[in-house]
Amino acid sequence: MDDLDLLKKDWKKQEKNLPHLSYDELYKMIWKRSSSIVKWIFIISIVEFLLGAVLNIFLADDHYWEQMEKYSLTEFIIATYVISYLITFYFIYKFYNNYRSISTTDSASMLMKSILKTRKTVKYYISFILISSGVVFLVSLILMLRNHAVNADPGQANMEFDTKQWAIFIGGTLIALAILLGIIWLIYRVVYGILLRRLHKNYKELKKLEME
Repeated sequence: MDDLDLLKKDWKKQEKNLPHLSYDELYKMIWKRSSSIVKWIFIISIVEFLLGAVLNIFLADDHYWEQMEKYSLTEFIIATYVISYLITFYFIYKFYNNYRSISTTDSASMLMKSILKTRKTVKYYISFILISSGVVFLVSLILMLRNHAVNADPGQANMEFDTKQWAIFIGGTLIALAILLGIIWLIYRVVYGILLRRLHKNYKELKKLEME
């Protein structure tokens, strides 16, 4: 018998002397933890939105908009802001509904459904962030290249690539995009991943509670 088996045997002996919580007490504990986690998801989403809005206001100065106008990106950037804000508002609203749903639930089965729904909403939100970031990056690059080709001075040497140079350019662009999305994914993994893992743990405890 190894040390782990001895510890398990000793724990089982001590477990008999520990106070046993009732079904209702255990459910309330899990419910309070889950409600608190979902509330933090809602709060973090609001803080994230406000921080992004403040950064956009300070970074989008006159020089920034002059550059966007130079590359014919003004309309695209404005449309991106509007669509991004609308979709973010939608997810914040969903997070609030998830929090309200968990806060008012009165059964383990409903709480389990709310936990699964919250986890799914967060995953959809992170997917939206990654996909939209990739799309904006690629579309901005394409529009800049197109604008350069259209406005290039015929009297000057154009930036003409051969097959090898295009392959290097496209490969470098995809690597840069992969690094950018990897950093974004890592940040969201840290921020929301911890909360999602705790929610999943609560879900497993509820499932075990229902089976007993």
